[in-house]
Formats: sequence, structure tokens, C-alpha cells
Amino acid sequence: MVDERIADLLDELEEAVKDWERYSAFSLEELTLNRDKRNMALHAMLLSIQASIDISNYHIVKHDMKRPSTYRESFEILAEEGLIPRKLAEELEDLAGFRNVLVHIYWRLNLEEMYGVLKNDLKTIKEFIFVVKKILN
Repeated sequence: MVDERIADLLDELEEAVKDWERYSAFSLEELTLNRDKRNMALHAMLLSIQASIDISNYHIVKHDMKRPSTYRESFEILAEEGLIPRKLAEELEDLAGFRNVLVHIYWRLNLEEMYGVLKNDLKTIKEFIFVVKKILN
């Protein structure tokens, strides 16, 4: 049976991914000029990344693994435990770092970088969902 907390986090992650997928159709110009569209895209990315971190941390705690000292380290631990591929862990670690860019509004310094993540990194989150579902079954 799947733990209710993990199931809730996974549901939230899948909903945020659907939003991210829709918002990835926005052009850089639309995001530059339309604050609402930009905020929707940023929020979907933030929720997706944070839910991935929360799923990882919850799994780590529940299975009494080494405690991470950073969000990035959460994915490293899952890779060390053989639960996720190393390449996926590295991509998720980068997204965990990007989460800080989103939270602290550093993306304003480089909207093109934010746009690059929006367009290119959804595949990483989708792969994480696939791996988590395999772990849970």
C-alpha cells in the first residue's frame, strides 16, 4: 500500500507538471511582457521542484537513510541508495539549485535562463515521477 503522504505529494507533483507542460508553450516574449503568464510558469516550476524534493526527503526519513543537509543532497542520497539513476539525480540536484533562484527572485537577473529551464527540464521531473512510481510498486 502506498503511503498517504507520498500519494498526496505525487498527486500535487503530477498536477504541477500538467501546468508546467501547458505553460512551456509560452514564448519568451509572452513571459517578458505578461506578468500573469510569467507567474503561472514560475509557480508551476516551483511546485514541481519542491514536490520532488519533498517526496525525496519523506522517503529518506521514512526509510531511515542518511539525512540530507541540503535539498540537492536529497537526490544524491537516493542515487547512492540505488533508488534513482545518477544522471537523474544530477539533473534533479540542478533543479533543486534552481529552486533557490525561483524563491529568491534571482530569475529576474536572467529571464532567459528561467525560460531555458521551463522549455527543457520538464523531462527530468517526468522521469522522476516514473522512477518514484516504480519504487512504490
